[in-house]
Amino acid sequence: MTEIRFDVLAIGNAIVDIMARIEEDFLVAEGLSKGTMHLIDGDRAAILHGHMQGAIERSGGSAGNTAAGVASLGGRAAFIGKVANDAMGALYKADMAAIGVHFATPPLEAGAPTARSMILITADGERTMNTHLGACQALSPADIDPDVVSASAITYLEGYLWDPPEAKKAFRRAAEIAHAAGRKVSITLSDAFCVDRFRQEFLDLIRTRTVDIVFANDSELKSLYETSSLEAAVAAVRQDSVLTAVTTGADGALVVTADGVTAVPATPVETVVDLTGAGDLFAAGFLYGIARNLEHAQAARLGTLAAAEVIAHIGPRPATSLEALAAKAGLAP
Repeated sequence: MTEIRFDVLAIGNAIVDIMARIEEDFLVAEGLSKGTMHLIDGDRAAILHGHMQGAIERSGGSAGNTAAGVASLGGRAAFIGKVANDAMGALYKADMAAIGVHFATPPLEAGAPTARSMILITADGERTMNTHLGACQALSPADIDPDVVSASAITYLEGYLWDPPEAKKAFRRAAEIAHAAGRKVSITLSDAFCVDRFRQEFLDLIRTRTVDIVFANDSELKSLYETSSLEAAVAAVRQDSVLTAVTTGADGALVVTADGVTAVPATPVETVVDLTGAGDLFAAGFLYGIARNLEHAQAARLGTLAAAEVIAHIGPRPATSLEALAAKAGLAP
């Protein structure tokens, strides 16, 4: 059997985050719905970027943030995602290398530019995302490195990627390789709009055991099972017998298995500054814990700790060593 060299391999959209604090009236002026993710074209991205003041640029994307979280916890992380051979792509690669994440996906040499997401942060910490997907939609099965997949304890996919047909094939290919090597496969449902579009496909991934671990927030899980009741949604996913981590905002998280449901409280946060990346970092902590053979509840506590750190500052990636925070809290694997 291939030796495990990575705790988590994250596969997702390689997106440069362009973040700025804004007032509520900025959203009104731009015709944006607060707290949602809008897919936009290149022209709209350029206009919106031009209207943002004091923006900072960092490598991002949901799965990329999760990989960064695993690395901050002291774990071994890898990432597969598509950037273009341009300045933004170079920034993305340099950022990932700097935080210790293995990222060797060949860049797109011609065509769309590297993806970018304008993240508008209001005073209450809520974020409104406007994303031009660009080159990241060019991910294909040819970008899946069998050696990296086989050497990863868990392969993790973001639901945002479940749209381009070639990217979908890429994930299925990665899942086949992972399971053939005796590894686990995970998915995050990412957003309720993803669930609305791909509900049956997501359910098929669960029921065919293509995935072993599912991440969702309470809204996404309710959407998946078409119910307004979280209790009913939890009962339904228990019936499907898949390990599921459900984030419930300030209440913390639920770990759901066929055997029962465990509630884990949120790690206290003095001031919520920016909710960007909270779910991504929860996934980082949970996945790292599972990869290191922690019990489910302890892995979820590691997830809430990672999420608490990231919402206390601007930006979707840790500003403090999560490994040090976990050791202080007695949660280090």
